[in-house]
Amino acid sequence: MTRHHKSNKNNKMFRITTAAAYIFILHLTTWMPHISTLPQGAPETVCDTMLPFHAGGIAPATTKPPFRIETSAGTIGQGQTLRVDIVGVPSGLTFGGFMIQARSTSPPNQVIGQFNLPEDGLSKLMNCDNSVGNSVTHTNTSPKPEISLEWQSPVDFEGEIIFNSTVAQSYDTFWLGIPSAPVRVVKRDIAPVGPTTPRPSYSPTTRPPYVPEYVPPAPAATPDDPFYDGCGTSKNCFGNKDGCVDSKTCDFVAAIKVRGNIYEFELKSQAKDAAYVALGLSEDNKMGDDLVVECVPQNGKVSMFSSLTSAPPKGYGVSRQGVPQNTARLVESSVVNGVIYCKVERDPLTQVGNKVFDLINNKYYLLLAAGTGLKENGVGYHDIGRIPSDKAINLAELADLGGASKLLLRLHGSFMIAAWIGTTSLGIIFARYFKQTWVGSQMCGKDQWFAWHRICMVTTWSLTMAAFVIIFVEIGGWSGERNPHAILGLVTTILCFIQPIGALFRPAPNSKNRPFFNWAHWLGGNLAHLLAIVTIFFSVKLTKAELPEWMDWILVAYVAFHVVVHLIFSIFLCIQISGCSSDRQQAKRVNDFQMGNMGHHHHGMRNNMKNERKMDAPFAGFRKGLLAVYIVVILLFVVALIVIVALAPIQDTFEQLQRKLN
Repeated sequence: MTRHHKSNKNNKMFRITTAAAYIFILHLTTWMPHISTLPQGAPETVCDTMLPFHAGGIAPATTKPPFRIETSAGTIGQGQTLRVDIVGVPSGLTFGGFMIQARSTSPPNQVIGQFNLPEDGLSKLMNCDNSVGNSVTHTNTSPKPEISLEWQSPVDFEGEIIFNSTVAQSYDTFWLGIPSAPVRVVKRDIAPVGPTTPRPSYSPTTRPPYVPEYVPPAPAATPDDPFYDGCGTSKNCFGNKDGCVDSKTCDFVAAIKVRGNIYEFELKSQAKDAAYVALGLSEDNKMGDDLVVECVPQNGKVSMFSSLTSAPPKGYGVSRQGVPQNTARLVESSVVNGVIYCKVERDPLTQVGNKVFDLINNKYYLLLAAGTGLKENGVGYHDIGRIPSDKAINLAELADLGGASKLLLRLHGSFMIAAWIGTTSLGIIFARYFKQTWVGSQMCGKDQWFAWHRICMVTTWSLTMAAFVIIFVEIGGWSGERNPHAILGLVTTILCFIQPIGALFRPAPNSKNRPFFNWAHWLGGNLAHLLAIVTIFFSVKLTKAELPEWMDWILVAYVAFHVVVHLIFSIFLCIQISGCSSDRQQAKRVNDFQMGNMGHHHHGMRNNMKNERKMDAPFAGFRKGLLAVYIVVILLFVVALIVIVALAPIQDTFEQLQRKLN
């Protein structure tokens, strides 16, 4: 019995010991995942997928990741450095392991750039695709509240990149493909800032679709944006779109507040790819001799500069040279996820050369601008947008500011569309296919086809000349935008101008020089029409025009319709000529008669040919019907395009209209 009791006691102790061992093992297995992400970082075998191979293949979490990838700027120059942070949400949330790469969006999913070697010992470089240091991973699994890295863009890449990261909170809990906001790498005219280590060219390796597709975040401006607090009550606010201050939806905006002799300027831009936001003080709302405040993100911080604008004959531009930088001070700034903000205090008096800017006694127009490029001694072209205020104001007085009228700009575009999409297209149709239609019917002593052709072409000439003068009055000189629209428009206008002049000196129908005139007139007219359509295509890309990109598809539809109609007319013209009872020589004589009827009246020829032209050529009814369809469709194209031009930006106009209706 004693032995039995001892045996029971031993069994009990064994069970307790066994249970304790199981509990210890259970706790150990529960505790180990929190510290046992891959202890020495991700291997280079997962460069393509960024997918950890934990416990034979644990799937990544599908919930919203509690970590965020933040960048110090939304736009950097080629060869410059950018700070990249991996942080927890909420702040302080730790993680054990990570892997991060910069990938291009076009071409898609290519690992580019190079990270600088971290000094904190928590991270190490990876060499994916045989490129040195283009990825980073952890060196140990200690809890990390955040990781800060420096990434340098290649000197031979221009485009958009997104940082993708895999972040492991524990061994079996990790999130794959956490994206940053997009960062734009742009060309710079200045030498790259930051480390000068040569950047390897990125290799064209297409990534498997493991990294989730990036969905752009919602615009940073919200109805609660504190920037707009006090607008209209304690400070003047001026945005890039009419009504955007009230709706708090400006892409870039400025505010001016006066406190005694302190003039406080606030600038903000949340426009995509913005490399700067700037505000100029102008005496005439035109560019030239204007004092400018520039806010430019550089290496994760915002720098402020004062500069002066120039205009022809010196050429459009902005320069900091000779402008005192001590009359304005940067008091507050930030750049977060591409949103640029700065607050600047400026002295009431600033002298640049012989020009004095007196903010106390003088009134100024506001010139608000943003762009994606920088130059060596100033900001680049305002390709995101530029808008002058509609009136000059004393900065200390509250005023209701709006954008300057764009009536002349809209008239220029509308006139050109009406001329080259509308009347020119019709005039060419009449001259090419209707010389043997409406035979015997005249208008103002001229054959119908020629009367309508002349009406259309005179209208084209008048609208083109008016539009040409209007745009020079509006701009005040040659356009500074890098777009072939201006030079193509000038060539088109010159060709249009000389066409009717050449027609006044056309030779007689039986002159040996008449064929040369016919070919020159045909070539000049068609070349002008072709160049005009190409010029209108380029206008869609103009910053000032504010046209939607989908307008290109309307123009493509017009071109396709125009070509198809010409093809149909040409087919029936060939059938008409080959099937006509008269021979080809008679057809030639009829056409020669028509050209003679343009201005040189040979009455003997008219009497001889009159009996040969008693009836319309075959298919006249079909030609008239197709012409009616063509006129209706061309009219719809012209009306649609003019509405888009006149109400540009069309999306904002409709949104404002919808808000008013609601």
